[in-house]
Amino acid sequence: MKLAPVYPIRSARLLLRPLTEADVGDLVEYRSIPEVCRYVPFEPQSAEDVKVRISGVWRPQTLDQEGDAITLGAELVESGKVIGDVMVRWLSAEHSCGEIGYVFSPAYSGRGYAAEAAHAGLHVAFDDFGLHRVIARVDARNLASARLARRIGMRQEALLRENEWFKGEWTDEIEFAILAQEWPSRKIAGCLTCDRGQPG
Repeated sequence: MKLAPVYPIRSARLLLRPLTEADVGDLVEYRSIPEVCRYVPFEPQSAEDVKVRISGVWRPQTLDQEGDAITLGAELVESGKVIGDVMVRWLSAEHSCGEIGYVFSPAYSGRGYAAEAAHAGLHVAFDDFGLHRVIARVDARNLASARLARRIGMRQEALLRENEWFKGEWTDEIEFAILAQEWPSRKIAGCLTCDRGQPG
């Protein structure tokens, strides 16, 4: 079974699309910042690190089997600049479950871009891939990420105490989730992500 969205995925101000080497500079701008990497499972990245990912783990544009993931750049329509990225992973075929993750440039915080992109990521998970359930796993100290999960309609289902040895310390994790039947009621104002095809 292959799950394949139609790119780009368009929201009010953003395009979600596969990453290319032309995006390396934009990606390094925020993925090289220690604070951005503090609560996510990677260290600050160089241009070479990003190039390796683009040609490797970020190359797939479809989900062919459980365990596969796609990572899409969030491009500003007005400028073509990539200001963040969204990951969608197929966790289980049997249980029709997926996971969403997101990383964004702090230079663009406070403007709703991250919520817009993450919401578009849920469109991918539910509308394109037809998943039944999507989760987000957030470091409990990452208050901004937790707020974002709630903003896009996900609910907190668990607080796992010291469940992971992460970057040299035991850390707590919050698990958020949303079901397919809840998704239609979680639309956000100005959402255009059901509009497919090239930007006009």
